[in-house]
Amino acid sequence: MKARILLVGGGKMGGSMLAGWLARGLPRDDALVVEPGLAAAALAKLHRVGVLATPDAIDPGFRPEVVAFAVKPQMVDTVAPAYARFAGSALFMSIAAGKSIATYRKHLGPRAAIVRVMPNTPAAIGRGMSVCCAGGGVSDAQRQLCGELMAAVGEVAWVEDEALLDPVTAVSGSGPAYVFLLAEALAAAGVKAGLEPELAMRLARATVAGSGELLARAEESAAQLRQNVTSPAGTTQAALEILMGPGGFQDLLDRAVEAATRRARDLAS
Repeated sequence: MKARILLVGGGKMGGSMLAGWLARGLPRDDALVVEPGLAAAALAKLHRVGVLATPDAIDPGFRPEVVAFAVKPQMVDTVAPAYARFAGSALFMSIAAGKSIATYRKHLGPRAAIVRVMPNTPAAIGRGMSVCCAGGGVSDAQRQLCGELMAAVGEVAWVEDEALLDPVTAVSGSGPAYVFLLAEALAAAGVKAGLEPELAMRLARATVAGSGELLARAEESAAQLRQNVTSPAGTTQAALEILMGPGGFQDLLDRAVEAATRRARDLAS
Protein backbone atom coordinates (compact mmCIF):
# COMPACT_ATOMS: atom_id res chain seq x y z
CA MET A 1 0.00 0.00 0.00
CA LYS A 2 1.44 3.33 -1.09
CA ALA A 3 -0.21 6.52 0.14
CA ARG A 4 0.83 9.29 2.46
CA ILE A 5 -1.94 9.44 5.06
CA LEU A 6 -2.79 12.00 7.71
CA LEU A 7 -5.15 10.42 10.25
CA VAL A 8 -7.10 12.90 12.35
CA GLY A 9 -8.27 11.07 15.47
CA GLY A 10 -6.68 7.98 16.97
CA GLY A 11 -9.56 6.44 18.91
CA LYS A 12 -10.86 2.90 18.50
CA MET A 13 -11.93 3.20 14.87
CA GLY A 14 -9.05 5.41 13.82
CA GLY A 15 -6.62 3.00 15.49
CA SER A 16 -8.26 0.02 13.79
CA MET A 17 -7.94 1.61 10.36
CA LEU A 18 -4.31 2.54 11.00
CA ALA A 19 -3.52 -1.02 12.07
CA GLY A 20 -5.16 -2.37 8.91
CA TRP A 21 -3.22 0.01 6.67
CA LEU A 22 0.09 -0.86 8.29
CA ALA A 23 -0.70 -4.58 8.04
CA ARG A 24 -1.25 -4.07 4.30
CA GLY A 25 2.23 -2.64 3.96
CA LEU A 26 1.78 1.10 4.43
CA PRO A 27 5.25 2.45 5.33
CA ARG A 28 5.25 3.89 8.84
CA ASP A 29 6.93 7.05 7.58
CA ASP A 30 3.91 7.62 5.32
CA ALA A 31 1.47 7.69 8.26
CA LEU A 32 1.00 10.65 10.58
CA VAL A 33 -1.65 10.94 13.30
CA VAL A 34 -3.08 14.02 14.97
CA GLU A 35 -4.44 12.93 18.35
CA PRO A 36 -4.50 15.27 21.35
CA GLY A 37 -6.06 12.77 23.75
CA LEU A 38 -4.91 9.94 25.98
CA ALA A 39 -4.66 7.55 23.01
CA ALA A 40 -1.66 9.41 21.58
CA ALA A 41 1.10 7.73 23.57
CA ALA A 42 -0.40 4.25 23.12
CA LEU A 43 -0.71 4.77 19.35
CA ALA A 44 2.88 5.94 19.01
CA LYS A 45 4.17 2.99 21.04
CA LEU A 46 1.99 0.33 19.41
CA HIS A 47 2.31 1.37 15.78
CA ARG A 48 5.61 3.30 15.83
CA VAL A 49 4.21 6.16 13.79
CA GLY A 50 4.41 9.91 14.28
CA VAL A 51 1.69 11.27 16.56
CA LEU A 52 1.12 15.00 17.02
CA ALA A 53 -1.10 16.81 19.49
CA THR A 54 -2.23 19.55 17.09
CA PRO A 55 -2.33 20.17 13.33
CA ASP A 56 -0.08 23.20 13.84
CA ALA A 57 2.78 20.78 14.51
CA ILE A 58 2.58 19.13 11.08
CA ASP A 59 5.81 19.59 9.16
CA PRO A 60 5.19 21.86 6.15
CA GLY A 61 6.95 19.25 4.01
CA PHE A 62 4.38 16.58 4.86
CA ARG A 63 1.88 16.61 2.00
CA PRO A 64 -0.74 13.91 2.50
CA GLU A 65 -2.58 12.18 -0.32
CA VAL A 66 -5.35 11.32 2.16
CA VAL A 67 -6.67 13.17 5.20
CA ALA A 68 -8.86 10.75 7.15
CA PHE A 69 -11.17 12.26 9.76
CA ALA A 70 -11.86 9.71 12.51
CA VAL A 71 -13.37 12.08 15.06
CA LYS A 72 -16.77 12.19 16.72
CA PRO A 73 -19.50 14.08 14.81
CA GLN A 74 -19.71 16.83 17.42
CA MET A 75 -16.00 17.61 16.90
CA VAL A 76 -16.10 18.01 13.12
CA ASP A 77 -16.97 21.72 12.98
CA THR A 78 -14.09 22.52 15.33
CA VAL A 79 -11.50 20.16 13.87
CA ALA A 80 -12.00 20.24 10.09
CA PRO A 81 -11.11 23.86 9.22
CA ALA A 82 -7.45 23.37 10.20
CA TYR A 83 -7.00 20.98 7.26
CA ALA A 84 -8.38 23.21 4.49
CA ARG A 85 -4.78 23.87 3.40
CA PHE A 86 -4.70 20.36 1.89
CA ALA A 87 -7.73 20.93 -0.34
CA GLY A 88 -6.97 20.52 -4.02
CA SER A 89 -4.27 17.91 -3.48
CA ALA A 90 -5.55 15.47 -0.85
CA LEU A 91 -8.58 13.21 -0.64
CA PHE A 92 -10.62 13.87 2.50
CA MET A 93 -12.27 10.81 4.06
CA SER A 94 -14.69 11.11 6.98
CA ILE A 95 -16.18 8.40 9.18
CA ALA A 96 -18.24 10.82 11.32
CA ALA A 97 -21.88 9.70 11.37
CA GLY A 98 -24.36 12.21 10.04
CA LYS A 99 -21.87 14.88 8.98
CA SER A 100 -22.62 15.61 5.33
CA ILE A 101 -20.29 16.25 2.43
CA ALA A 102 -21.74 19.77 2.33
CA THR A 103 -20.66 20.31 5.94
CA TYR A 104 -17.09 19.37 5.11
CA ARG A 105 -17.11 21.48 1.96
CA LYS A 106 -18.15 24.48 4.05
CA HIS A 107 -15.02 24.00 6.20
CA LEU A 108 -12.59 22.78 3.53
CA GLY A 109 -13.59 24.86 0.52
CA PRO A 110 -15.06 24.15 -2.93
CA ARG A 111 -11.94 22.37 -4.23
CA ALA A 112 -12.05 19.67 -1.56
CA ALA A 113 -12.47 16.06 -2.74
CA ILE A 114 -14.56 14.39 -0.04
CA VAL A 115 -15.70 10.81 0.57
CA ARG A 116 -17.94 9.91 3.46
CA VAL A 117 -17.38 6.43 4.87
CA MET A 118 -19.47 4.52 7.38
CA PRO A 119 -17.41 1.63 8.82
CA ASN A 120 -18.19 -0.50 11.87
CA THR A 121 -16.26 -1.87 14.83
CA PRO A 122 -15.46 -5.37 13.46
CA ALA A 123 -12.85 -3.43 11.49
CA ALA A 124 -10.71 -4.05 14.58
CA ILE A 125 -10.31 -7.69 13.48
CA GLY A 126 -10.39 -7.05 9.73
CA ARG A 127 -14.06 -8.08 9.46
CA GLY A 128 -15.63 -4.65 9.15
CA MET A 129 -18.25 -3.41 6.71
CA SER A 130 -17.68 0.03 5.20
CA VAL A 131 -20.05 1.90 2.90
CA CYS A 132 -18.66 4.89 0.98
CA CYS A 133 -20.20 7.84 -0.84
CA ALA A 134 -18.11 10.20 -2.98
CA GLY A 135 -18.82 13.88 -3.39
CA GLY A 136 -18.32 15.86 -6.56
CA GLY A 137 -14.73 16.31 -7.65
CA VAL A 138 -13.48 12.93 -6.39
CA SER A 139 -11.38 11.34 -9.14
CA ASP A 140 -11.53 7.69 -10.14
CA ALA A 141 -8.05 7.23 -8.70
CA GLN A 142 -9.09 8.75 -5.37
CA ARG A 143 -12.21 6.60 -5.28
CA GLN A 144 -10.06 3.52 -5.89
CA LEU A 145 -7.62 4.59 -3.18
CA CYS A 146 -10.45 5.04 -0.67
CA GLY A 147 -11.76 1.56 -1.53
CA GLU A 148 -8.30 0.05 -1.02
CA LEU A 149 -7.88 1.75 2.34
CA MET A 150 -11.21 0.52 3.67
CA ALA A 151 -10.71 -2.98 2.20
CA ALA A 152 -7.76 -3.23 4.60
CA VAL A 153 -10.29 -3.57 7.45
CA GLY A 154 -13.08 -5.57 5.78
CA GLU A 155 -15.70 -5.43 3.04
CA VAL A 156 -16.50 -2.28 1.08
CA ALA A 157 -19.63 -1.09 -0.75
CA TRP A 158 -20.53 2.20 -2.43
CA VAL A 159 -23.74 4.21 -2.67
CA GLU A 160 -24.33 7.16 -4.97
CA ASP A 161 -27.11 8.75 -2.88
CA GLU A 162 -25.61 10.31 0.26
CA ALA A 163 -28.97 10.11 2.05
CA LEU A 164 -28.60 6.32 2.10
CA LEU A 165 -25.70 6.64 4.54
CA ASP A 166 -28.23 7.35 7.29
CA PRO A 167 -29.91 3.91 7.10
CA VAL A 168 -26.47 2.38 6.45
CA THR A 169 -25.37 3.89 9.75
CA ALA A 170 -28.45 2.46 11.44
CA VAL A 171 -27.97 -1.05 10.02
CA SER A 172 -24.23 -1.73 9.88
CA GLY A 173 -22.66 1.19 11.72
CA SER A 174 -24.74 0.63 14.85
CA GLY A 175 -25.46 -3.01 14.06
CA PRO A 176 -22.64 -4.59 16.12
CA ALA A 177 -24.25 -3.13 19.26
CA TYR A 178 -27.50 -4.94 18.40
CA VAL A 179 -25.61 -8.23 18.04
CA PHE A 180 -23.79 -7.74 21.35
CA LEU A 181 -27.14 -6.94 22.99
CA LEU A 182 -28.49 -10.20 21.56
CA ALA A 183 -25.69 -12.08 23.31
CA GLU A 184 -26.39 -10.22 26.57
CA ALA A 185 -30.13 -10.88 26.37
CA LEU A 186 -29.68 -14.54 25.40
CA ALA A 187 -27.39 -15.07 28.39
CA ALA A 188 -29.82 -13.27 30.71
CA ALA A 189 -32.68 -15.46 29.46
CA GLY A 190 -30.54 -18.53 30.13
CA VAL A 191 -29.94 -17.41 33.71
CA LYS A 192 -33.69 -16.94 34.21
CA ALA A 193 -34.16 -20.48 32.92
CA GLY A 194 -31.79 -21.82 35.59
CA LEU A 195 -28.29 -21.71 34.11
CA GLU A 196 -25.29 -20.36 36.00
CA PRO A 197 -24.39 -16.87 34.70
CA GLU A 198 -20.90 -17.89 33.55
CA LEU A 199 -22.20 -20.86 31.57
CA ALA A 200 -25.10 -18.85 30.16
CA MET A 201 -22.77 -16.15 28.83
CA ARG A 202 -20.36 -18.76 27.46
CA LEU A 203 -23.21 -20.43 25.58
CA ALA A 204 -24.55 -17.11 24.27
CA ARG A 205 -21.15 -15.81 23.23
CA ALA A 206 -20.12 -18.97 21.41
CA THR A 207 -23.53 -19.29 19.75
CA VAL A 208 -23.59 -15.72 18.44
CA ALA A 209 -19.95 -15.81 17.32
CA GLY A 210 -20.23 -19.25 15.72
CA SER A 211 -23.48 -18.43 13.97
CA GLY A 212 -21.96 -15.23 12.59
CA GLU A 213 -19.00 -17.15 11.20
CA LEU A 214 -21.32 -19.77 9.68
CA LEU A 215 -23.34 -16.99 8.05
CA ALA A 216 -20.12 -15.47 6.67
CA ARG A 217 -18.96 -18.74 5.15
CA ALA A 218 -22.23 -20.28 4.00
CA GLU A 219 -23.62 -19.93 0.49
CA GLU A 220 -27.19 -20.21 1.81
CA SER A 221 -29.21 -17.15 2.77
CA ALA A 222 -29.80 -16.19 6.39
CA ALA A 223 -33.39 -17.36 6.02
CA GLN A 224 -32.26 -20.77 4.78
CA LEU A 225 -29.78 -21.16 7.61
CA ARG A 226 -32.57 -20.36 10.08
CA GLN A 227 -34.79 -22.95 8.48
CA ASN A 228 -31.98 -25.50 8.66
CA VAL A 229 -32.04 -25.21 12.46
CA THR A 230 -35.81 -25.33 12.74
CA SER A 231 -37.55 -28.71 13.01
CA PRO A 232 -41.34 -28.72 12.63
CA ALA A 233 -43.02 -28.64 16.05
CA GLY A 234 -39.57 -28.63 17.73
CA THR A 235 -37.95 -26.42 20.35
CA THR A 236 -36.61 -23.86 17.85
CA GLN A 237 -40.02 -23.55 16.23
CA ALA A 238 -41.58 -22.84 19.64
CA ALA A 239 -39.08 -20.05 20.24
CA LEU A 240 -39.43 -18.57 16.75
CA GLU A 241 -43.20 -18.35 17.13
CA ILE A 242 -42.47 -15.78 19.85
CA LEU A 243 -39.58 -14.01 18.10
CA MET A 244 -41.35 -13.83 14.75
CA GLY A 245 -44.80 -13.06 16.13
CA PRO A 246 -46.50 -9.65 16.49
CA GLY A 247 -44.24 -7.20 18.30
CA GLY A 248 -41.35 -9.64 17.95
CA PHE A 249 -37.80 -9.39 16.67
CA GLN A 250 -38.59 -7.84 13.26
CA ASP A 251 -40.85 -5.17 14.72
CA LEU A 252 -38.24 -4.26 17.32
CA LEU A 253 -35.47 -4.01 14.73
CA ASP A 254 -37.66 -1.95 12.41
CA ARG A 255 -38.21 0.54 15.22
CA ALA A 256 -34.55 0.49 16.26
CA VAL A 257 -33.25 1.13 12.74
CA GLU A 258 -35.84 3.86 12.23
CA ALA A 259 -34.71 5.57 15.46
CA ALA A 260 -31.02 5.31 14.56
CA THR A 261 -31.68 6.61 11.03
CA ARG A 262 -33.58 9.56 12.45
CA ARG A 263 -30.72 10.32 14.85
CA ALA A 264 -28.17 10.19 12.03
CA ARG A 265 -30.23 12.78 10.15
CA ASP A 266 -30.43 14.93 13.28
CA LEU A 267 -26.63 14.90 13.54
CA ALA A 268 -26.42 16.40 10.07
CA SER A 269 -28.29 19.45 11.31
